[in-house]
Amino acid sequence: MIRDIYTEDHEAFRQTVRQFVGKEIVPHIPEWEAAGLVPRELFRKSAEIGINGLQIPEEFGGGGVDSFRFNAIVLEENGYAAATLGGLQVHLCTVLPYFLEFADENQKARWLPGFADGSLVSSIAMTEPGTGSDLAGITTTAVRDGDSYILNGAKTFITGGINADLVVVVARTSDGGGNRRQGLSLLVVESGMPGFSRGRNLDKMGLKAQDTAELLFDDVRVPAANLLGTEGEAFTMLTANLPQERLTIAVTAQATAMAALQMAIDYVKERKVFGQRVADFQNTKFVLADCATELEAGQALVDRAITALDAGTLTAADAAKAKLFCTEMQSRVIDRCLQLHGGYGYMREYPISRLYTDARVSRIFGGTSEVMKSVVSKSLDL
Repeated sequence: MIRDIYTEDHEAFRQTVRQFVGKEIVPHIPEWEAAGLVPRELFRKSAEIGINGLQIPEEFGGGGVDSFRFNAIVLEENGYAAATLGGLQVHLCTVLPYFLEFADENQKARWLPGFADGSLVSSIAMTEPGTGSDLAGITTTAVRDGDSYILNGAKTFITGGINADLVVVVARTSDGGGNRRQGLSLLVVESGMPGFSRGRNLDKMGLKAQDTAELLFDDVRVPAANLLGTEGEAFTMLTANLPQERLTIAVTAQATAMAALQMAIDYVKERKVFGQRVADFQNTKFVLADCATELEAGQALVDRAITALDAGTLTAADAAKAKLFCTEMQSRVIDRCLQLHGGYGYMREYPISRLYTDARVSRIFGGTSEVMKSVVSKSLDL
């Protein structure tokens, strides 16, 4: 079906992004996977074509775009190419919105120009070794001491945590009066602050070129000027941004599943078994027809969610539906497409193998599929 959410300007931008991904990312994926992260140079190069500053106000060197559609194009083109943005995706689509929405004017002047030109990269540190998706259970503490906070604790599974210059840390600044959801705050920890250290770049099943870190905070003195938003209101701030974060994951899942389908189509047309093309078997046709139909449904859901996000009407439940459906569908489609590759699909030299292992985490990060079902069920007035 024809998509109707993009204009000619969007499509012109898409061509620029497609060329960038093909030239600056795809050829380097093997070396980046071996290194466990993308080079910092990538962020500066992506900034040169405007990717980093899309939604940053023009006064701070950005493009001043309100729409999420341009971000979606970046995610889609990266997914179609089975490529990787490292921590850039989280920086742009998950962390930057907190700065745009909650930073005061001094903070915006300090940090947004660096975001726009690629000299600053951010990540967000929510997950702790014992909390997982339970944000209200966070135990990292930040105690006010004069014009600073003394930060102590540990975070894990932090996407982009190795490369990040700024880390938005979710910490408990009070007991919340017995309400676990109250008393959490966002503190911006800067690289080089005494007591802030990075542990391992975690060895993951997939997403090998995306650095994922353990972060440690030992009596880190964070200036009160680095408090993002209102003290004690982090839970509300985090939940307000979750719809965009989950839509980002859904868009990526949809795009990579589409890439897998095209890989399978190309492969079965060339591969011959028992004297005929794999594409000529009825089973192949039926499997790919199922995949194409599921992808069409996922695309409709994603496009409606993108439109709703731009209109300011995307609810937490609707974003959860998009993430739940698209990530579960992504795993089904990529698995079927790998199966059609036979033994070659299991070889790392074939991109379908990388898509398979990369996709597994989609049903976990940003809220597990089980959490998504819980969010949706709460909207049903049960």
